Amino acid sequence: MPNLENLKKQAKQYLRWHREGHYPVAAAIRAALPRFWPLTDREVLDAPFSLADAQELVARQNGFEGWQALRTGALAVSDMTEKKAEQPFLSGAEPVLYVTDFPASLAFFTEKLGFAVDFTYGDPPFYGVVQRDRARLCLRFVDEPVFVGDIRRREELLLASITLDSAAAIKQLFLDYQAAGVTFHLPLKTQPWGARNFILLDPDGNLILFAGPGD
Repeated sequence: MPNLENLKKQAKQYLRWHREGHYPVAAAIRAALPRFWPLTDREVLDAPFSLADAQELVARQNGFEGWQALRTGALAVSDMTEKKAEQPFLSGAEPVLYVTDFPASLAFFTEKLGFAVDFTYGDPPFYGVVQRDRARLCLRFVDEPVFVGDIRRREELLLASITLDSAAAIKQLFLDYQAAGVTFHLPLKTQPWGARNFILLDPDGNLILFAGPGD
């Protein structure tokens, strides 16, 4: 888990993104904070969101019930879910990428992006999960492209969004992928709302966002 100072910065970054109306942060808020579950992205961004809310978001993302629990390391989410089974806790999300060449996609994610194969299913395989740290992506073989033409690039339709916890980490990952010959839809860039991100394309043209805090 990152040190407390980095986590404080991360919470402030989430607060800034919410104030700037950055849509991707709405999904992160809704996934971690139960009171936002019923809301749409727009409703999440319009709702009051304080620094305390941002700190709770960071705490839950790191496996703790709240900010104070994160500070003391006393109350892990696993303990909370055992005691409060009536309040389901969403522990993660696994976006699905549709691919037309399963072996080629598997090789791309493992050899170029540094993921490891969690499992594959079928003979020959047509479904599988790749994982790197806490990020997990599902690969699903399809006989023909799901999207027509260049709509994904034209409309910047993201199929997955993966976050990192520091500016140094997002920069290093971009350099690693650049050295690996990955194709980028958007190179590493500091956005007006302060985030640094880049978007790459997999062999099927799926857009995957990697984002982290600014300097």
